[in-house]
Amino acid sequence: MRKFAAVLVIIACAFTMLVAGGKKETKEPEKKDYSGYTIRIYSNSNSTERTTWLINEAKKAGFTISIDDNSVISGDTAAVQAANEKKDGDIIFGLNETRWGQLINGQYENIKLVDYVPSWGGDVGDFKFDNKAYGLVIQNVLMLYRTDDLGTKGNKVHFKHWADIVDCGYTWYRQNKVGGTTNANINSAMLYAFTDPKSPAGGISIDGWKTLWKYCANGKFSSDDKYKYGFDPLNAGDVAVSTFYSSSLAGKIDSAAEGSKNPLKGWDKPENWALVDIDDGTYYIAEYIGILNKAGRTDEQTKAVKAFAEWFGSGEVQAKWSDEFDSYPCNTEAQKKVYGDNIPAIYKIKNFALSTVAGTSMNYAEYVAAHSAEWTNIMTNLGFYWKDAASAANEPNWDTVDWATMTQKK
Repeated sequence: MRKFAAVLVIIACAFTMLVAGGKKETKEPEKKDYSGYTIRIYSNSNSTERTTWLINEAKKAGFTISIDDNSVISGDTAAVQAANEKKDGDIIFGLNETRWGQLINGQYENIKLVDYVPSWGGDVGDFKFDNKAYGLVIQNVLMLYRTDDLGTKGNKVHFKHWADIVDCGYTWYRQNKVGGTTNANINSAMLYAFTDPKSPAGGISIDGWKTLWKYCANGKFSSDDKYKYGFDPLNAGDVAVSTFYSSSLAGKIDSAAEGSKNPLKGWDKPENWALVDIDDGTYYIAEYIGILNKAGRTDEQTKAVKAFAEWFGSGEVQAKWSDEFDSYPCNTEAQKKVYGDNIPAIYKIKNFALSTVAGTSMNYAEYVAAHSAEWTNIMTNLGFYWKDAASAANEPNWDTVDWATMTQKK
């Protein structure tokens, strides 16, 4: 009996060991605490709500970060200039393809990016600058119209190009200044049909500038910021067609009745508005994240910075960012978490920012980056986008414009 019992014990022990050895380890790896190093971040995606949320969530994840809100740094120009001048940054995120192209091409002497590919870098599609910067949030500019009696009265609006708005037969809104990221993106959409690499007018045909002038001259605007963005005049019924940016549209429509007696209705199923059907598509931009090559940073500190980029750009965190701030993530895993198979129509529009410009090796986003300073100079020097109707500039004599002077840098 003893011998038999001993055999049973041996068998039982062997079975226990076999089961234990066959079990898959489910214990999650221990999360490392990187909070001992303060990661300095520069961004234009820095509303007070965003910076507060990011600081708190990063702290929970084991990071200490420093980021200015938009009361300190407002806009992508200010963010990049501050990073270039202070030379103390670890991370830069936000901006758009135009600005990222300038950073990567060395336009800012003190901004250099670390070669780095995050583990989620393959989840952002074409929204990447290989080994340098990877997409976080997708944004595009939209052209909308009212379908009710304050708009087209049920008629559908179809354009070949964005610039066809100038001959649409309806009233439209136009912004009242040259500057601003949204304004610049709308201008880029308007000029897309007129690219001409041989043109001395900033790589845009003269007909393109004439058309943009017509857009300004005949568009409705406000000199007192009554219409800060294009949603407001459309929502009020003051124009039939307008422009706006994608990330805030859902929230604006949800609260449209607060600012109008005749509000736009229906986000998932538009009731009295629609997207203009434009053959070219629309101009997308993406916000990216890159790691700055900061002098004097130790290898261990750089590990903390890379770990932050891994965390922030991950599908899980970008899904939370999207939910919190009504943005659309580049990360396809985040897209699935937020939308499943119900991708909003505004993000299914064809993207011409990545289309190759005929006669060049550049896509349109790169072409914009190469010429944006010239375009700003042209619009500023010739008087596009007057804010006060009483001081509207006279249309230039296009045959006598000195384009070399108009496009030169300061």
